[in-house]
Amino acid sequence: MEPPVSPGDSPVELTVENVESALYQLYFDPDMERKNVAQKWLTQAQTSARAWSFCWALLSPDKIPEVQFFGASTLHTKISRHWSDLPADQHESLRMQLLSHILHFSSGPKMVLTRLCVALASMALNLIPQAWSQPVADMVRAFQPQKPDSEDGSGAKAPQDPQSHCLALLELLTVLPEEFQSSRLAQARRGQLREALAGEWAVVCPMLRQLLQSQDSSNQVKEKVLRCLSSWVGLDVALGESHELVQDCFTALSNPELFDMAVETIVNAISQPDCQRYVNALVNLLPLVLGLHDQLKTAAQNGDMETSHGICRIAVAMGETHSRVLLEQVDHWQEYLALVNMILFCTGIPGHYPVSETTSSLTLTFWYTLQDDILSFEEDKQAVYLQVYRPIYFQLVDDTEALLFGFQSIAETIDVNYSDVIPGLIGLIPRINISNIMLADTVMYTIGSLAEWLADHPVMLGGILPMVLQGLVKPELSVSSVSTLKRICRECRLDLGPYAQDILTVSQDVLVKEIHKSSQCMWLMQALGFLLSALPAEEILGRLHSLITPHVQQLDTLAQQEPNPANKQSIIHILGMLSSLFTTLDINRQTDGLEGAASPRLTPPQSTQNPVVVVLQQVFTLIQTILSKWLHDSDVVEAVCGVFDKSVRTLLHDFGPMVAQLSEMLGQIYSAFPQASALDLARQMVHIFAGEEHHISNIRSLIEVLTSTTLNIFQQGPRDHPDIAESFMHLHAQILKRKPDLYLSDQLDVKALFYCGILSVKFPETPTVKAASMFFTEFLSRCKDVPSLGDVLQRDGKLLTETILQAVGGGSPRSLTEHFSEVLLSLNRHCPALLSQWLKETLQTPGFPSAQVSTEQKHTFTQQLLREQTNKRRVKEIVKEFSLLCRGLQGSGYSDY
Repeated sequence: MEPPVSPGDSPVELTVENVESALYQLYFDPDMERKNVAQKWLTQAQTSARAWSFCWALLSPDKIPEVQFFGASTLHTKISRHWSDLPADQHESLRMQLLSHILHFSSGPKMVLTRLCVALASMALNLIPQAWSQPVADMVRAFQPQKPDSEDGSGAKAPQDPQSHCLALLELLTVLPEEFQSSRLAQARRGQLREALAGEWAVVCPMLRQLLQSQDSSNQVKEKVLRCLSSWVGLDVALGESHELVQDCFTALSNPELFDMAVETIVNAISQPDCQRYVNALVNLLPLVLGLHDQLKTAAQNGDMETSHGICRIAVAMGETHSRVLLEQVDHWQEYLALVNMILFCTGIPGHYPVSETTSSLTLTFWYTLQDDILSFEEDKQAVYLQVYRPIYFQLVDDTEALLFGFQSIAETIDVNYSDVIPGLIGLIPRINISNIMLADTVMYTIGSLAEWLADHPVMLGGILPMVLQGLVKPELSVSSVSTLKRICRECRLDLGPYAQDILTVSQDVLVKEIHKSSQCMWLMQALGFLLSALPAEEILGRLHSLITPHVQQLDTLAQQEPNPANKQSIIHILGMLSSLFTTLDINRQTDGLEGAASPRLTPPQSTQNPVVVVLQQVFTLIQTILSKWLHDSDVVEAVCGVFDKSVRTLLHDFGPMVAQLSEMLGQIYSAFPQASALDLARQMVHIFAGEEHHISNIRSLIEVLTSTTLNIFQQGPRDHPDIAESFMHLHAQILKRKPDLYLSDQLDVKALFYCGILSVKFPETPTVKAASMFFTEFLSRCKDVPSLGDVLQRDGKLLTETILQAVGGGSPRSLTEHFSEVLLSLNRHCPALLSQWLKETLQTPGFPSAQVSTEQKHTFTQQLLREQTNKRRVKEIVKEFSLLCRGLQGSGYSDY
C-alpha cells in the first residue's frame, strides 16, 4: 500500500494515526501530487479488513468533521461492498453501534449524520426481511426520548434534544428508500426488498402525518417530513394509503419556507402512474388543487414567478398524468373542467418566456395529452368532450406571442418546406406591430427559424428583411435580430443581391455606433461575410473596403498609442471582428449547399488575388506595429493569430500569397515570446501548404525556428506551459501526417522531440496528454519510412513503453487510459517484436507499474495485448482492465465510472 506522504517514501502501516495523517494531507495540503497520493492510499485503506475497526476511532468526538466524515463513509463502503466479510454474530453489535453514533451526531455535523444514516440504511437492505423483519419500527423505537439515567451517582445525563433526534430519525427514514433506489441489486432481490419496504409504509405514514399536523413541529421538521414523503413515494407506495398525508401537504403551501419542498413532494406523489388505480383518492385531491387558484392569481398579479410556477407544476401534474382517468369521472366533469381552465390561466400568464414568466412552457405537453385522450374515446363520448373543451382550445390561440412561439418551435424541429401554412404566416408577420419589445423578440426568432424556407421561397424576402433591419438598430433586440440576420445571410445568401446595399448600410451604421455588444458584433460580421461571398466578384473588394475601413482606421489610431487596458480591449475587439468576417467570407463557396455541387476546397490559386488576401496584405504592416507594442500580451497575440488562422481555414490554397511573410513574422514573434496560438496557426499552414513545392522552404524554416525555441522551453522545464506543450505536440503530429520528410533536416533534433513527447505524456492536463498520444501514434506509423525516426525508436522505445505503462498503472488519471491504449496499439502494429521485448523487460520489475498486480496478471496483460494489432476497441478494454487492476479498483464498483 502506498504511503500517505509522498511517492518516494516507504510503505506505512495502516493505523488510525496514519489514516488521519493522510486525511489532513488530502484536505489541507496544497500540493496536488501529495493530495493524489493520499487519495489513492485512503481508497486502498477503505478496502482493507482493518477498516471495520479504524472507522469507529475516526468518529471520535475530538476529531474534525472531515475525519469523522471519512469514518462514516468507510462504514458505508464496508457495509455496501464488503458485507460478506462481517460474521453474522457481529451484525447486532454493528447495528447498535450505528444507532448509538447516529444519536450522538443528531446535532451535527450534518454531513457525518447523513453518511451514518446511509450506512445504517445499507445495513438494513442487507438484512431485510429475514434477519431484520421490522427495521422502521426498530428505528423509531431507538429514537424515542429516554429518561435520564442518574443511578451511577454521576448525576443526570446531558439533556436530550428531542428535535435533533426527530430530525435524525427523519433523515434515516429519508435515505432508506434512496439507498434502495441507488443500490445495485439482482432483480429478484430488488422485488423482495421493494415489497418489504412498502410494508413498512404503514409505520412511516402515520408518524409523518402526526409530525406535519403538530403545532409543536418546527419548519425544519416539517420540511424534513415533506422530503421523507417524497423519498418514499418513489417506492410506489399506494396513494390509497397515503392520500390523507398528501392532502396535509397542501397546508404547507401557505408557508413560504415550506412552499418549494411542498410543491416538489405533491408533484412527486401525484405523478406516480400507479396513482390511477386510486380514483377516489385522486378525486378527493382535485378540490385541493383547485383551491390554489386564488393563490395562483395573486402570484401572477404580483409577478411572483416562483409561486405561480410551483402551483402550475401541481395543476399540470394532476391534469397531465391522470387526464384520461379524470375525464372518465363524469360525475366530476365540472371539477376537471375547472382544472383545465386553471391550466389555461397558467398558459396565458402575462410576460415574456423565459424572462418574466416561466409557467407557459410547462403546460404545452398537457394540451397535447388532453387532445389525444379526448380523440381516443368512442365517437359519441368524443363529441361530448369536444363540445366542452373545444372553446378552451380556441382561447389558446388568442395570444400572438404564443402562436409565433408555436410556429418557431415547429419550424426548428420539422421540415416546413411543404407546409401550406407558412406563406400565410410570412404574409402576416410584416403586419405585426413590434413596438412591444417582447413581442418583437419573438417575431425575430420566428423569422430566423424560417430561414431555410425563405431560401426556397426568396420572393418572400422583400417583405421580411425590412423588419429584421428595423430590429437591428434596437439594442434591446440585439441577440434576436443579429442571430436572425446571420441565419438569413447564411441560408439565403445567393438571393440577397438586391438587398445587399440596405443590409450593409444598416450593419455599418450599428457597428460604428457600437449599438451591439462584442459577441453580437462578431455574429454580425459573420453574417456580412456570408453576404459578401455571394456578391459578384468585381463588387466584393469595394464593399469589403467600405465595411472595414472605419475599423482599420480606429485600429491604426490605437496602434500609435501607448498600451493600456482600454486600448487592449478595443484592439482585441476589432481583430475579433476581422476574424469573424474572414471565417465566412469565401468567394469559392457560392455553390456550397447546392445538391451535386463540386467541392471547391482543393482549387488551385486564382489568377486574381482573393479580396481577403488583398486586405490582409494592406493591413500587414499595421499588424506588425501592434505586435511590436503588445508582443508580451498573450491575448493580443492570440487575437492577431486568430485573424490569420480563420483566414487560412476559410481560404485554404487561396491564402498562398501570404505564406512567406506570415511565416517570417510567426517565427519572429514566437522566438521573442513563445505562445501556443502561434503554434496552432503554424499547424494550419502545415496542413494546407506543406505539400506545395513553392511554399515548402518557408514552411521548413518556420518549423525549424518554432521547434528550436520550444526545445529550449522543454530544457528549462515545461511544466508551467501545458498549452505550449499541447500545441507543440499537435504541430508535430500534423507534420508527421502531412510532410514527414521534414525530419530529414539536420536542424530538427528527432531525439529531443521524442523526449518532449515523453515529458508531455506525464502532464496532468488531459488535452496535453491527448496531443502527446496523437504525436506518438503518428511517429510510430512513420518509423519505417524515415530512418531517423526508426533509430530513435530502437534506442528509446523501451522508455516510451515504460512511461505509458506507468501512466496506465496509476501515474495518470484513469480517464486518459483510452489515449494510452492507442499508443500501445500503434507500438504493437508497427514494431510487435520490439514491444514484446520491452513489455517483458519493464514488467519484470517488482511493483511496476503497481504493487496491486501480480506477475501472473502482468503476463496475462502482455499476452492479451500482443494478440491485438487491429482491434482498437478490444485493446481499449484490455488496457482499461489492467489499469483497474493496478489501481485496486477491479470489482469495487468504480469500474463503471
